[in-house]
Amino acid sequence: MQGRSVERMSENRKSIRYRKGLGLREEVEPQLQAHYKSALVDYIRASGNRLVIGDLSVHLAKEFGFCYGVDRAVEYAYETRRRFPERRVWLIGEIIHNPHVNERMLEMGIQFLFGRYADGGGYDAVSRDDVVILPAFGLPIEDMERLRKIGCDLVDTTCGSVIVVWKNVERYARDDFTSIIHGKFYHEETMATASRATENGGHYLILRDMKETQLVCDYIRGRGIERESFIERFEMAISPGFDPDVHLERLGLANQTTMLMSESLQVAEALRRAMVDRYGEEVTRESFRNFETICSATQERQDAILELLEQSLDIMLVIGGYNSSNTNNLANIAGRKMTTYHVNSSRGILPGNVIHHKPVGATEPVSETGWLRPGRLRLGITAGASTPNNEIGAVIMRILETLDLQPPKEAVAGQ
Repeated sequence: MQGRSVERMSENRKSIRYRKGLGLREEVEPQLQAHYKSALVDYIRASGNRLVIGDLSVHLAKEFGFCYGVDRAVEYAYETRRRFPERRVWLIGEIIHNPHVNERMLEMGIQFLFGRYADGGGYDAVSRDDVVILPAFGLPIEDMERLRKIGCDLVDTTCGSVIVVWKNVERYARDDFTSIIHGKFYHEETMATASRATENGGHYLILRDMKETQLVCDYIRGRGIERESFIERFEMAISPGFDPDVHLERLGLANQTTMLMSESLQVAEALRRAMVDRYGEEVTRESFRNFETICSATQERQDAILELLEQSLDIMLVIGGYNSSNTNNLANIAGRKMTTYHVNSSRGILPGNVIHHKPVGATEPVSETGWLRPGRLRLGITAGASTPNNEIGAVIMRILETLDLQPPKEAVAGQ
């Protein structure tokens, strides 16, 4: 009887969607501080973002690490686990692109439906009695509908900056504009944005970089590849039924919020010039729209690394997930100016003066010996928006160990 009663209650229970947290911020704050705070990073920040020990000087960017959207997403996950200790809690995929944080989720008993941390099953594994956390990147409309039909409770951590982009592409679709999305077609955020662009019969084209943009510009001008070749070339990056002869006449620009702003501006301007060449200035004013939607935290971190690069540094170290778009862009910016190493966590700093890092522009990490040279060394450090302070602090500690240096006692109190 008891089993039947529970089953009947489960069938009748309505799904709830939490979008503003679960009211447990104060309860989970001590755990968040213990997991992600760094006394060493706090000390360096309080010292003008600079630490000098012996021949080593460490220079932190003015803006780095967790942004508001990431901090909020992680907090909601901790609140969810605290609120529902007896229920299964799922993440769609990586809550953010940082291995340290995602591994914490696993330790807390939060399971993953897709991606490198999943153990199989996908949406078929979800029941109406479960709780599913939506990632900061957002979720495609079709996936949201599937979860609603299951009837499980949803905790929505979608970043506000992403939602702003969605509103733009939804408006483009209503006004019969094709959404040109500067981003990576396989990225979770871009897939979620693209799904909004097809509402009301809209279409989209995703452009990764200026090389792809130039192909589109050539097509708009009436030269370059043929229609069939165009569709084949962008097969993975266009909406169903996309016809370049029809859907490149009215364009609205958007972007994955973690792309390089400078490149997004170049993409937009190149397309605008191509349309002016094809249709004239007056027509283009009515058939081309562009709203800057790079998130403010992404831009602040890009501006901060440019400012840091103006100092006389010897090496730049960028910390963050290898699959983090905003972290890779920080590495790309620095790599144009100086020797740059991108490590995904403190585990990349190994004994014997060895670093395991992903070279700028590469797809796979490599190991390198002797990266910290003897003598006076000025080291710049920044981190992507999904990198917690404790990982930054752990990286600095391993560097000090490599150089046989001790941090000030007050800099590691309580660590």
